[in-house]
Amino acid sequence: MIRVLVADDQALVRAGFRMILETQSDMQVIGEASDGQQAVEVARRAQPDVVLMDIRMPRLDGVEATRRLVASGVANSRILILTTFNLDEYVYEALKAGASGFLLKETSPEQLVAAVRTVAAGEAMLGPAVAKRLIEEFVRRPPPQGNRIPAEMAELSSRELEVLKLIARGLSNAEIAGTLFLGEATVKTHVTRILSKLGLRDRVQAVVAAYESGVVRAGDDRPSQDGSVVAPRPEQV
Repeated sequence: MIRVLVADDQALVRAGFRMILETQSDMQVIGEASDGQQAVEVARRAQPDVVLMDIRMPRLDGVEATRRLVASGVANSRILILTTFNLDEYVYEALKAGASGFLLKETSPEQLVAAVRTVAAGEAMLGPAVAKRLIEEFVRRPPPQGNRIPAEMAELSSRELEVLKLIARGLSNAEIAGTLFLGEATVKTHVTRILSKLGLRDRVQAVVAAYESGVVRAGDDRPSQDGSVVAPRPEQV
């Protein structure tokens, strides 16, 4: 059973999310929060598997609430950001804070349910429009100084760096395997090692790290065919 906390300052929105999620036999809404501070308090007490987190809420916004939950190490709670505001600064800050996914509220009920299952399984979820905004954020940023690989990337092997660059382009494990002529199991192992060596939570964090460190430069690489950072299937890690 996937235990979900819904955090949104609008009661009708919370009720709608609850209705959608509780039609699923493997999901249970274990609590609601009307602001970011309450979301942090309820999450610490109830230990949900997934927190549906609105961005703009009173007392504490969704980005700061996400940052506090991740910093406090609330069990294995994963945070899925939902918002009507498709704005660059929210995309970057929420993902950097530790969110495992980011979807617009206009997404369909089916996509919402799929996203909850994805992040609950420990994977990452970015919608196509959000992935585009994330990449555009780095286009505007000045490149890191120098051409040397940052120290935090020094532990990665040359093959792991190749895989990281392809993750940042939005390729799934299957696509990476085809590009590098490797088996999917081998790619899965590389991805696991990359996340472990860099101390990252998931593939979204790997994308942020790759661009922020300069290992991948915006404009040098392209996302997958639909423009999204591909959310891996449960077996993909």
